[in-house]
Amino acid sequence: MAEIKNIPVPDIGDFDGVEVIEILVAPGDVINPEDPIVSLESDKAAMEIPSPYAGTVKEIKVNMGDSVSQGDLLITIEASADVSETAPAETETTTPAPASATPTAAQAASPKPSPQPSPRPSPATPINEGSHRNTNMGKAHASPSVRKFARELGADLSLMSGSGAKNRIVKEDVKAWVKQALAQGTQGGGLGVEPMPEIDYSQFGDIQIQQLTKINKLTGKFLHRNWVTVPHVTQFDEADITELEKFRKQLNEENQKQGIRVTVLVFLMKALVSALKEFPRFNSSLDHTGENLVLKQYINIGVAMDTADGLVVPVIRDCDRKTLIELAIELTETSQRARNKKLSPGDMQGGCITISSLGGLGGTAFTPIVNAPEVAILGVSRSAIKPVYQNDEFVPRLMLPLSLSYDHRVIDGADGARFTTYLTRVLSDTRRLLL
Repeated sequence: MAEIKNIPVPDIGDFDGVEVIEILVAPGDVINPEDPIVSLESDKAAMEIPSPYAGTVKEIKVNMGDSVSQGDLLITIEASADVSETAPAETETTTPAPASATPTAAQAASPKPSPQPSPRPSPATPINEGSHRNTNMGKAHASPSVRKFARELGADLSLMSGSGAKNRIVKEDVKAWVKQALAQGTQGGGLGVEPMPEIDYSQFGDIQIQQLTKINKLTGKFLHRNWVTVPHVTQFDEADITELEKFRKQLNEENQKQGIRVTVLVFLMKALVSALKEFPRFNSSLDHTGENLVLKQYINIGVAMDTADGLVVPVIRDCDRKTLIELAIELTETSQRARNKKLSPGDMQGGCITISSLGGLGGTAFTPIVNAPEVAILGVSRSAIKPVYQNDEFVPRLMLPLSLSYDHRVIDGADGARFTTYLTRVLSDTRRLLL
C-alpha cells in the first residue's frame, strides 16, 4: 500500500514567516525528488522548495499569500513504492498529522533521530531576488531553471506550449513566446502589463470598423515603445514673438513674387540651431547599451507633419548651414512630398531633435512624446495676445507657448529649464539668431 507523506517547510535559514508566492504543483501531479513544489519569498530573497520524494500530489496545504515557517506543512503526496528506502525518518507517517502533534514518549526521550541511510530533504533553491509573481505558472510542465528564466523575463508559462519531451517547456519556447508577445505589444514591453480586454462594442449600440493605416500602425508601435522606455519630463514656457512676427510678415512681403512663405516654424528651426550649439547634450543619443552618449556634430531637425494617412516626421538636414529663406523653401517642398506620399524612409532618418507644431489647430500646451533615439522634442501651440507687464504697465504682446519634453536619463530638470529660457530669449530678439 502506498504511503502518504507530509512535506513541510525545510530548514530555510534565518527566515521566519515567509510568504508563499507560487504553488508549482496541483493535486494529481506526478513529481520526482528535487522537483519544486512551492516558491517562498522573504523581504530579502525568494526560494523554491523541492520535494524530497517521488509520488503523486494528494493535497495542497497552503494558499497563495500564506505566511509559513520551518516545519509548516506544504503538501501531502502518495509516495512511490520505493520511497521507504530514501525517505527521511523524521517526516515519515502513514496518515497526515497536524504540525503541532505531541511527540511520543520515545521521541521525547531521544535527543535526536536514530541514524538513517537516507539524506535530509534538500535545502531550498535560491531564485533571483526580482522574481516575477505569477499564480498560473505552477500548472506548466517546466524545469526549475526554465521557470526561473521565465520569471526573469516576466513570461507566463501557463500560456505556452512545450516543444520538449512530453510537452515540457524549454528555454527556446520561452524565448519564442517573448518575441511574439513583444511583436504583438501584448506584454507592455516586458513590464508585466495586462493585455487589453476583448470587448464586443456592438452590444452597446451600432458601430463601424475602420482599419488603421500602415502609417498609423507603425507610428503607434514607435510611440508606444518610446513612451514606456523613455522617462519623460516636459518643461513649459512662453516666448514673446511680437517683434519676430513683424519681421516675418516683412520677409513674406519681400518674397511674395517668388512665392516664398516664411512661417514661425522656420524661425523655430533657426532658434533650435542656436540652442543646440549652446546645449550640445540636447543634440545627442544614448547608444544601444545605454551607457554611452553619442554627441552629434551635425544639426538635422525633424518636423512632425499631419497627413491624411497619419503622422510622419521628415528630417530637414544641415539646418545650421541654411538661411531662413532656404529653410522656408525646403520646408514647403517637404510638406508637399509628405502630402503626396513621396517621402522615402531615408527622408525620416537621422534627426537630432523634433518639432511638433499644433499652432495652426489650437490649444495652449501639450506633452509631446520624445522621438527616440533623440533625447528631446519641442511642442509648439497657438500664439495669443496677452497682457505683459513692462515698464510699470501692461502691454499687449504676442506670446508663443512652448512644451519641451526630454529624456530624463540624459537631461536633468535644470538643463531643461535653461534650454527653454535660452530659446525664448532668442525668439524674442531675432538679432540673436545671427550670433
